[in-house]
Amino acid sequence: MIFNHVQIKVKDLEISKAFYDRIMSTLGYDQVLDIPDMVIGYGTSVHDMFEIRQTDEEAPLSRAVHISFNARDRKSVDEFYRIALENGATCNGKPGLRPEYEEGYYAAFILDPDGHNIEAVYAELRE
Repeated sequence: MIFNHVQIKVKDLEISKAFYDRIMSTLGYDQVLDIPDMVIGYGTSVHDMFEIRQTDEEAPLSRAVHISFNARDRKSVDEFYRIALENGATCNGKPGLRPEYEEGYYAAFILDPDGHNIEAVYAELRE
Protein backbone atom coordinates (compact mmCIF):
# COMPACT_ATOMS: atom_id res chain seq x y z
CA MET A 1 0.00 0.00 0.00
CA ILE A 2 1.50 3.34 -1.05
CA PHE A 3 -1.20 5.69 0.18
CA ASN A 4 -3.77 5.95 2.94
CA HIS A 5 -6.40 7.42 0.62
CA VAL A 6 -6.80 9.39 -2.60
CA GLN A 7 -9.74 11.71 -3.15
CA ILE A 8 -11.27 13.33 -6.22
CA LYS A 9 -14.03 15.92 -6.23
CA VAL A 10 -17.12 15.18 -8.35
CA LYS A 11 -19.99 17.35 -9.63
CA ASP A 12 -22.80 15.06 -8.48
CA LEU A 13 -22.07 12.62 -5.67
CA GLU A 14 -25.15 10.47 -6.33
CA ILE A 15 -24.35 10.02 -10.04
CA SER A 16 -20.71 9.28 -9.27
CA LYS A 17 -21.66 6.91 -6.41
CA ALA A 18 -23.89 4.86 -8.73
CA PHE A 19 -21.08 4.78 -11.32
CA TYR A 20 -18.27 3.86 -8.90
CA ASP A 21 -20.39 1.32 -6.98
CA ARG A 22 -20.59 -0.66 -10.22
CA ILE A 23 -17.04 -0.35 -11.53
CA MET A 24 -15.24 -0.74 -8.21
CA SER A 25 -17.10 -3.97 -7.49
CA THR A 26 -15.67 -5.45 -10.71
CA LEU A 27 -12.22 -4.95 -9.19
CA GLY A 28 -13.17 -6.41 -5.81
CA TYR A 29 -13.36 -3.11 -3.91
CA ASP A 30 -16.36 -2.32 -1.69
CA GLN A 31 -17.60 0.83 -0.03
CA VAL A 32 -15.69 1.33 3.22
CA LEU A 33 -16.77 4.90 4.03
CA ASP A 34 -20.01 6.83 3.59
CA ILE A 35 -20.35 10.36 4.95
CA PRO A 36 -23.83 11.26 3.67
CA ASP A 37 -23.93 13.98 1.01
CA MET A 38 -20.15 14.48 1.26
CA VAL A 39 -17.78 11.51 0.74
CA ILE A 40 -17.90 7.87 -0.39
CA GLY A 41 -14.81 5.69 -0.02
CA TYR A 42 -13.97 2.40 -1.79
CA GLY A 43 -11.18 -0.01 -0.95
CA THR A 44 -10.10 -2.54 1.63
CA SER A 45 -10.32 -0.26 4.69
CA VAL A 46 -10.56 3.43 5.61
CA HIS A 47 -6.75 3.40 5.53
CA ASP A 48 -6.56 1.98 2.00
CA MET A 49 -9.19 3.67 -0.13
CA PHE A 50 -10.23 5.82 -3.05
CA GLU A 51 -12.71 8.58 -2.20
CA ILE A 52 -15.18 10.62 -4.21
CA ARG A 53 -16.27 13.91 -2.64
CA GLN A 54 -19.11 16.23 -3.55
CA THR A 55 -17.85 19.59 -4.80
CA ASP A 56 -18.68 22.70 -2.84
CA GLU A 57 -17.19 26.16 -2.24
CA GLU A 58 -14.30 24.68 -0.26
CA ALA A 59 -13.72 21.67 -2.54
CA PRO A 60 -13.66 22.57 -6.26
CA LEU A 61 -14.02 19.92 -8.95
CA SER A 62 -10.82 17.95 -9.54
CA ARG A 63 -9.22 18.40 -12.96
CA ALA A 64 -6.73 16.37 -15.00
CA VAL A 65 -6.79 13.37 -12.67
CA HIS A 66 -5.46 9.94 -13.65
CA ILE A 67 -5.95 7.06 -11.22
CA SER A 68 -5.04 3.43 -11.85
CA PHE A 69 -6.56 0.57 -9.85
CA ASN A 70 -5.07 -2.91 -9.56
CA ALA A 71 -7.22 -5.70 -10.95
CA ARG A 72 -7.10 -9.39 -9.96
CA ASP A 73 -6.78 -10.63 -13.54
CA ARG A 74 -7.42 -9.74 -17.19
CA LYS A 75 -11.08 -10.72 -16.89
CA SER A 76 -11.54 -8.10 -14.15
CA VAL A 77 -10.01 -5.44 -16.42
CA ASP A 78 -12.40 -6.45 -19.21
CA GLU A 79 -15.38 -6.39 -16.84
CA PHE A 80 -14.36 -2.98 -15.43
CA TYR A 81 -14.28 -1.58 -18.97
CA ARG A 82 -17.60 -3.14 -20.00
CA ILE A 83 -19.47 -2.04 -16.87
CA ALA A 84 -17.98 1.46 -17.04
CA LEU A 85 -19.15 1.95 -20.65
CA GLU A 86 -22.59 0.54 -19.82
CA ASN A 87 -22.85 3.15 -17.06
CA GLY A 88 -21.96 6.25 -19.04
CA ALA A 89 -18.17 6.25 -19.21
CA THR A 90 -16.29 7.14 -22.37
CA CYS A 91 -13.60 4.86 -23.78
CA ASN A 92 -10.10 6.23 -23.28
CA GLY A 93 -8.29 3.01 -24.22
CA LYS A 94 -9.76 -0.45 -24.82
CA PRO A 95 -8.55 -3.42 -22.76
CA GLY A 96 -5.28 -4.79 -24.01
CA LEU A 97 -1.58 -5.29 -23.47
CA ARG A 98 0.52 -2.15 -23.15
CA PRO A 99 4.10 -3.38 -23.77
CA GLU A 100 5.27 0.24 -23.95
CA TYR A 101 4.64 0.43 -20.16
CA GLU A 102 6.06 -2.98 -19.26
CA GLU A 103 5.85 -6.61 -20.31
CA GLY A 104 2.57 -8.22 -19.18
CA TYR A 105 0.82 -4.87 -18.51
CA TYR A 106 -2.87 -5.39 -19.38
CA ALA A 107 -5.06 -2.32 -18.91
CA ALA A 108 -8.19 -0.44 -19.88
CA PHE A 109 -8.85 3.30 -19.58
CA ILE A 110 -12.17 5.13 -19.25
CA LEU A 111 -13.30 8.69 -18.61
CA ASP A 112 -15.75 8.86 -15.69
CA PRO A 113 -18.83 11.17 -15.59
CA ASP A 114 -16.57 14.13 -14.68
CA GLY A 115 -13.87 13.36 -17.27
CA HIS A 116 -11.35 11.77 -14.88
CA ASN A 117 -9.04 9.24 -16.57
CA ILE A 118 -9.59 5.99 -14.64
CA GLU A 119 -7.57 2.86 -15.39
CA ALA A 120 -7.79 -0.78 -14.35
CA VAL A 121 -4.57 -2.74 -14.72
CA TYR A 122 -3.41 -6.30 -14.29
CA ALA A 123 0.38 -6.49 -14.40
CA GLU A 124 1.22 -10.16 -14.89
CA LEU A 125 4.86 -9.77 -13.93
CA ARG A 126 4.42 -7.59 -10.80
CA GLU A 127 6.66 -9.57 -8.51
